[in-house]
Amino acid sequence: MEIQETIVNKVAQSGLVTVDLGNFAPLGERVVYDIKDNLFHGLILKEKDFREFVKLHDWQQFEGKYVAITCSADAIVPTWAYMLLANRLEPYAKEIVFGDLAVLETLLYEKVLEKLDMEQYRDQRVVVKGCGDIQIPESAFVKFTTMLSKVAKSIMYGEPCSTVPVFKRKV
Repeated sequence: MEIQETIVNKVAQSGLVTVDLGNFAPLGERVVYDIKDNLFHGLILKEKDFREFVKLHDWQQFEGKYVAITCSADAIVPTWAYMLLANRLEPYAKEIVFGDLAVLETLLYEKVLEKLDMEQYRDQRVVVKGCGDIQIPESAFVKFTTMLSKVAKSIMYGEPCSTVPVFKRKV
C-alpha cells in the first residue's frame, strides 16, 4: 500500500503580503564628494583656490549619480563652499545631499517611500522582509512602519515562516 503525502504551503495560504524594502531602492551609483581634498594642509579652505578648482573641475563625472557632499577632516568649512559644490553638481547628479552615504541612502528611501501608494496594503497582514541582498537603512523601516500602521491590519518583521509581531490593529 502506497501512502501519498501532500505538501501544503501554509505560508502561501496565510494571506500574508511580504514587502521587501530592497525592491524600492533607487537604482544608480552612490558617491561621496569629500571637500577635505580641497583643504590647504588639510585644515583651511582658501576661497580663491577653491573657486578656481570648482570652476575648472570636470563635474560631468557625476552624471546620473547620487552624490553625498561631506568633509571628513576636522576643519571649519564655510557653508557657501557646500553651496558652491551643490550648484556645480546640480546639472549632472540625480540627487545631492549634505552628509555621508548613510544620510544619502536615508534621504533616497524617504523620497521613494513618500510616493508609495499605501492603499495596496489596506487591511492586509504585512510581513516586512528583514534580510535581503542590499543594506537598507533602519530609517526606511521606521518610515515604512509609520505609514503602514495607518492602513494595515497587522505588521510583522522577518520572513513569513518566522516573524516578529510589530503591530496589530485593534478591532
